Amino acid sequence: MQVTTVGLDLAKNVFQVHGVNAHGKVVLRKQLRRDQVAAFFANLPACLIGVEACSSAHHWARKLQVLGHTVRLMAPQFVKAYVKSNKNDAADAEAICEAVARPSMRFVPVKNIEQQSVLALHRVRQGFVKARTAQANQIRGLLGEYGLVVPQGIAYIAKRVPDLIEDASIELPGSFRHLIDRLLDHLKLLQRQVEEIEVQIKAWHRTSEASRRLEKVPGIGPLTATALVASVGDAKNFDNGRQFAAWLGVVPRQHSSGGKPTLLGMSKRGDAYLRTMLIHGARSVIYRATQRADAESWLVKLINRRNKNVAAVALANKTARIVWALIARDRQFSAGYAAA
Repeated sequence: MQVTTVGLDLAKNVFQVHGVNAHGKVVLRKQLRRDQVAAFFANLPACLIGVEACSSAHHWARKLQVLGHTVRLMAPQFVKAYVKSNKNDAADAEAICEAVARPSMRFVPVKNIEQQSVLALHRVRQGFVKARTAQANQIRGLLGEYGLVVPQGIAYIAKRVPDLIEDASIELPGSFRHLIDRLLDHLKLLQRQVEEIEVQIKAWHRTSEASRRLEKVPGIGPLTATALVASVGDAKNFDNGRQFAAWLGVVPRQHSSGGKPTLLGMSKRGDAYLRTMLIHGARSVIYRATQRADAESWLVKLINRRNKNVAAVALANKTARIVWALIARDRQFSAGYAAA
C-alpha cells in the first residue's frame, strides 16, 4: 500500500527511514547510505516527510521539496516524547513519523540558502567576538600577575597596554613584553575580522526591504534586523505576535496546576542569540528613556515600578510582537500607532 507519512532520521552517513500508510500501518523500514537518499525519495510517491531540525536538516528539506514531497521540520525536544524505549536510529525514525502526524505539532520553517548564509555570518561574527573577549581577558590577567591593572572594557586594552609594555620604568622581562605585543596583534586581527563581517551583514541589510523596515523599530539595528529576517523567514507561520514572542523565549515560564496560574521567570526557549540581541536593544532604549524622563510614557512607568532587567525583557517582548506585525502584515513602523 502507498506510503503517506515518512519519518527520516538524519546522520552523517547512515539514514533511517520509517514509513506508514493512510491507516497508520508500518509499510516501510529501511536504512540508507547518504548517496542513496536522493535516489530513494525520487522514486517514492509524494508524501509527508518528518525530519528533526538538526544539522543539515534544511539542506535535505530543500532537496526533498524539489522532489515533490512535503517536508516538516520539528524541534528534537518535541520528538523525544514519542520514542517508546531505547534510543536507536530505527526508534528515532519511528518517533519522527509519529510526531509529524500530530495535529498540534509545531514545525520549524525551512530556510533557504540565502537565509542560511546570512545566519552563518552572524554565527562566525559571534565566534570572533567571543574569541576577542577571551583574548582581552587573557592579556588583562597576564598583566595582573605583574601588578599592572587595566580597567574593565576592551577599549582600554588597545589604549593603555601598548604604553605599559613600552614603559622602561616597569620591571618586565623582554620576552614577556614581546609576548604581550604578539597577543595585541592577535586582538587587532580579531577586531578586524569582526568589522569585516559586519560590513558584509550591513551590505545584505541594505538589499533586504524587510530588514530595513525592522531597523526603524527602537532597539533594533542592522545586526538584529538581519538576524530576525533570516531566522524567521515567513512570519505567517505564527498565528499572532505572542506566539512569535514565545518562540523567542521572552514570555514567562508557567508552572500552573489546579486552576492556579503560576508564572515564573523568562522561558528562555528558542534562539538565544536573537533573544540576547533583542534584550540588549531594549536596554539601550531604556537608557535613552531614563534620560528623557517622560513620566507619562509606558516604559518609564514600567521602570519606576519594576526592576530594569524585568523592564528590558518586557520591552523585548513588545518589540518581538511589533516585529511579527511588520513582517507578517507587510507594514511600516509607526511610533504613534494605535490599534483601531
